[in-house]
Amino acid sequence: MVSQDWLVREDGKCEAWEEVADNLESPTNQYRLYRFLTDLENILHEIKSDRHRLQAICPLVRRLLISSEWLQGEYLEPDPEIGWSVLTLYDEPDFPLTVQTVAWLPGRVSTIHNHATWGVVALISGEEKNTLWRRTDNNGGIEKVGDLILTPGEIITLMPDAIHHVEALGDEPTISFNLYGETNYEQRFEFDLVNGIAKNF
Repeated sequence: MVSQDWLVREDGKCEAWEEVADNLESPTNQYRLYRFLTDLENILHEIKSDRHRLQAICPLVRRLLISSEWLQGEYLEPDPEIGWSVLTLYDEPDFPLTVQTVAWLPGRVSTIHNHATWGVVALISGEEKNTLWRRTDNNGGIEKVGDLILTPGEIITLMPDAIHHVEALGDEPTISFNLYGETNYEQRFEFDLVNGIAKNF
């Protein structure tokens, strides 16, 4: 299984993370969701840089997915009308994290967007193409930087102003484990290539 981790910067450039050892001690081999969430909360308190947070979080996401096999099948069938589905795995008031699985039907393509927060997407099954963009002005103008195709076992991390869109490749649904920080909705945009504008969503 491929185990590469990637970082997408604000300028649309993609970097391969160097492997970081997971030094967290666990009394058992099982790494459960509640322990993962506690470790995430500690990282958010101790590390203020989004880049360094993402680098610390990636090994934990990989450890969770390897250890907790139930997550591999925890998703909703994609809605045939809109082409995708989202299953929230954990939601608590005043806890600044979104934890979910997302499933896409083959051939479906998202809008071009940013997340206005840091994000981690670990591919569980299928194949997903991420097309990466960067801003050319402050009015919504963007240009394509490149593509990154994710296969199962790979993790892509996104800085808050990273811009991308995703396409589910192949003949089977694409399923991913997604984790996001607290969204600044005033800074979250969809980008309209035809009219060269960005609009909040």
